[in-house]
Amino acid sequence: MARTARSARDLWVLIATIVGSSMAFIDGFVVTLALPSIQREFHAGAGDVAWIVELYTLVVGSLMLIGGALADIYGRKRIFTMGVILFTIGSVGCAFAWSIPSMLFARVVQGCGGMLLIPASLAILGAHFTGTARDRAIAAWSAFGALTSTLGPMLGGALIDSLGWRSVFWINIPLAALVLYATRVHVDESRDEHASRQLDLFGAGLVTISLFAITYALIRGSAIGWHSIATTGSAIAGVVVMGIFVVRDRRVKNPLIPPEVFASRTFGTINVATLLLYGALGANFYELPFVMIQGHGYNALQTAFAILPMAACMVALARVGTALARIVGMRLWLTIGPTIVAIGFLLLAAFEPNATYWSSFFPGIFVIGIGLGLTVAPLTSTVIDSVQSEHVGIASGINNAVSRVAGLLAVAALTAVLSALYNASLDRSLDTIHATAAQRSEANAQRDRLGGARFKDQQLQHASTRAFERGFQGVAIGCAILAVLAAITDALGIHNEELKNT
Repeated sequence: MARTARSARDLWVLIATIVGSSMAFIDGFVVTLALPSIQREFHAGAGDVAWIVELYTLVVGSLMLIGGALADIYGRKRIFTMGVILFTIGSVGCAFAWSIPSMLFARVVQGCGGMLLIPASLAILGAHFTGTARDRAIAAWSAFGALTSTLGPMLGGALIDSLGWRSVFWINIPLAALVLYATRVHVDESRDEHASRQLDLFGAGLVTISLFAITYALIRGSAIGWHSIATTGSAIAGVVVMGIFVVRDRRVKNPLIPPEVFASRTFGTINVATLLLYGALGANFYELPFVMIQGHGYNALQTAFAILPMAACMVALARVGTALARIVGMRLWLTIGPTIVAIGFLLLAAFEPNATYWSSFFPGIFVIGIGLGLTVAPLTSTVIDSVQSEHVGIASGINNAVSRVAGLLAVAALTAVLSALYNASLDRSLDTIHATAAQRSEANAQRDRLGGARFKDQQLQHASTRAFERGFQGVAIGCAILAVLAAITDALGIHNEELKNT
């Protein structure tokens, strides 16, 4: 009887953490699906809609360390619950947004919720489960997280097509109700009793300012060019402020990033690899829906289904990946996984514009899914196994912050690459068709919309669509390079003997 009760509680803990963290993951892709519709309704440029994703990611990524520390200090259950509530309030705000500024404000509220619930969810798993049970729990968390993150976008795509983009933000309401019930009734409170209660809020502020400045420079540079003093000045200021944070963090009494967490070389290595791999994923799957919807005429639901094979592979291979990684060693396994992901990106880069889905997008999406299915759960296990149990909250916060910051910077940087390739290709096409002054003027007026540009002139429309596709191919190649660098980093830096469950 006691074993049955324990199993039931374990199941509810998994439900709470999986669905809770999936709220943030679902939101990321559903909002990307909705961006083309939001862009049309608000008559926004590519840079404006990029901030809808980037500002949320900025808040989550820059404050994630505070969220992890708060979970360790004040209780993982308490902070997780607060995060779910805040995230839901922000979702309602997004549903009622009437302009880009109002949408951005609501996204900041969502980000504040996400920075609390994401690290706390994994910390709850790390505190509740031990040994091989922890491996199984993390595999389930990865697999079902991928599943819910796929079913959510499919539902979101159907809602966008039938009821409009605002309806997708209501998905979080029933999910939040389930999570709050499961957390209140079945999750035990846990905390680090030795953690300092003094938080380095000034350090968190430095990180936020630095990342905002760098992101602003990248987005502004991709939209209007790099000649602006404001653009280059913002980039330089961001780098300088980040340097100040790094120097200061080593000297303060209660640093934002405790040095003992990085006593393990493996923990540092896995975070560098996370930065590279998740940067590639974030940039690629930010741009891919635009290519499908604006360039190939897919609707939101078709786009969600098109990416389904990736999530199916992640669900199917999560347990397999962890089990095999324990046999052959995390270092070798986490070298193989990102390499497979890189191959998938190269397949996406090689797609033919006029080909069918099965010969263009599917091969790359499928191979990326295989690579991720073999990588995500072992990577998460390595993060937790490489630190002491009392630091799982801050360790989870650091790794999740790295993954978010990776997406933040990679989306901004590779969008700048896409913009440069788009403009170069469009200029070549205008020269090829011997465009008139009127055609050039019309093309220049919509350059900032990239794939969202719409022209009555069919020559211009074809040139713009093809230029956007070439830009995406460049982004996919850049993502492949980042994934290869992640594999090399794991190969050189992971030490299997430093992991607790090895």
